[in-house]
Amino acid sequence: MTIKDIQNDIIEEFSMFDDWMQRYEYMIELGKSLPLINDQYKTDDNIIKGCQSKVWVHAEMKDDKVVFTADSDAIITKGIIAILIRVFSNQTPKDIIEAETAFIDEIGLKEHLSPTRANGLVSMIKQLKMYAIAYQTQVK
Repeated sequence: MTIKDIQNDIIEEFSMFDDWMQRYEYMIELGKSLPLINDQYKTDDNIIKGCQSKVWVHAEMKDDKVVFTADSDAIITKGIIAILIRVFSNQTPKDIIEAETAFIDEIGLKEHLSPTRANGLVSMIKQLKMYAIAYQTQVK
């Protein structure tokens, strides 16, 4: 599935909910289904800077695609990173780097987050793209 297809699926899923309380609950559920990061990667090196809560992200290359795992100590933040990992994991570095993130505005996520969480969201996206940039050099 392409990044755009996944983003469209997420937009469709979020459009099923009438209000933001339901969307928050859905994000919390998504966070619970997040592929968990191995405890050995819960280090300061893997913490995303700029997030109010702790968010750990680990990336590795498998078959020329970047695979992300993550965790957070806050349930909403865990839901946010779960959405981002769903979009970007198992994609090529090039596709991750070039991906638009307008779907975040389309589902209304940024406008319903506190300013510090919105900044954290931007930091998460930046970090995932930085991993992709680092791995880009390894692709044949």
